[in-house]
Amino acid sequence: MSRQFSRVWISILMLALLFSARLAAVSAQQRVECAADATVQPGDTLSLLAARLLGSAAAYPQIVAATNAKAADDGSYATIANPSVLGVGWKLCIPAADAPARAPANSTLQSTPTPSAPSAALPPTPMPTPTLTESQADQRQAESLPELRIDTMRKQRYPGSDLVIEQTLAPGANYSRSIVSYRSDGLKILALLTVPNGEKPATGWPVVIFNHGYIPPEIYRTTERYVAYVDGFARNGYIVLRSDYRGHGFSEGEAGSAYSAPDYTVDVLNAVAAVKRYPDADPNRIGMWGHSMGGSITLRTMVTTGDIKAGVIWAGVVATYADLFANWDSREAPWRERALRWRQLAFDAYGTPAENPTFWNAISPNSYLADLSGPIQLHHGTLDADVPLAYSQSLAQQIQAV
Repeated sequence: MSRQFSRVWISILMLALLFSARLAAVSAQQRVECAADATVQPGDTLSLLAARLLGSAAAYPQIVAATNAKAADDGSYATIANPSVLGVGWKLCIPAADAPARAPANSTLQSTPTPSAPSAALPPTPMPTPTLTESQADQRQAESLPELRIDTMRKQRYPGSDLVIEQTLAPGANYSRSIVSYRSDGLKILALLTVPNGEKPATGWPVVIFNHGYIPPEIYRTTERYVAYVDGFARNGYIVLRSDYRGHGFSEGEAGSAYSAPDYTVDVLNAVAAVKRYPDADPNRIGMWGHSMGGSITLRTMVTTGDIKAGVIWAGVVATYADLFANWDSREAPWRERALRWRQLAFDAYGTPAENPTFWNAISPNSYLADLSGPIQLHHGTLDADVPLAYSQSLAQQIQAV
């Protein structure tokens, strides 16, 4: 009897040791090792930290996963609920550059209050979308060109929606800041919204729709870039609405090109409709500011709708398609090879601008400058190495000739 009793206890002890060993293995598997810690400083963003510490701005999800995993066991680390928002003084875990951290199963980017500002519902984690090969994406863009016809775009409806506050950000000097959402083509599009403090004018605050230039969509963040430019308008009594465009940051949809499909312009037109519904905005005093690619969107918008009373374009990609094709051949850029491939697909389908001027003129806003909804102010650096100065010079001459 005593021998049987001893055997039972030995079996129980062995099972307990085995179970403990498995728990230790699981714990070790989930443990995150930080190659370094980082304390968030004013002006830091996850993309900037990832570029500086991991060698690539696109590696910021590794910092998010590692920091959230550490925070589950160590309260001195921050919990990053929204990658677009960091609080000064937060402690972050920087994983080894060649060993991406894996977040624990219960670690997700969910809505939690952040120390930097009171928070409403946070933007959703982007849903995965089917990935096209580069050649498939180029073919789709070539097929989308007819949708850019100005006459076609004028016939479409851009109802927008109410602006929904997704997150309240730290305020500016004399204005509030928030991340908002609106609807465009059935997609949820995120945007930065600033609203002046104080008593609004009788008709509401004037509005600037702010169109950003090309930023790789995978590293784009609502609260990064153009900070001083937005602040300049906001602190001087303007509502500013800066759309993220589809496929950028937490906006739904697939990123594309402003020159081969109407998608980004559609998102901006729906942003205009949305801000017209905003109770503090003056729907009759809406201006538009655009940089580089955003300048192209601005020009296209101002010949599509009459809602924009004035426009400002900085270093805009505002040439005719003939000039675009001719003047960017020698430009060195990471996307140059794809641009040339897409151009050839377009030429195969529709002919060159010389062979088929009717088609290319129909999709170019430069052909409709007599219909501009307001005056345009052009700015362009004479030493610009990215966008040819000749684009703005030609546009100025074309406008004056109308």
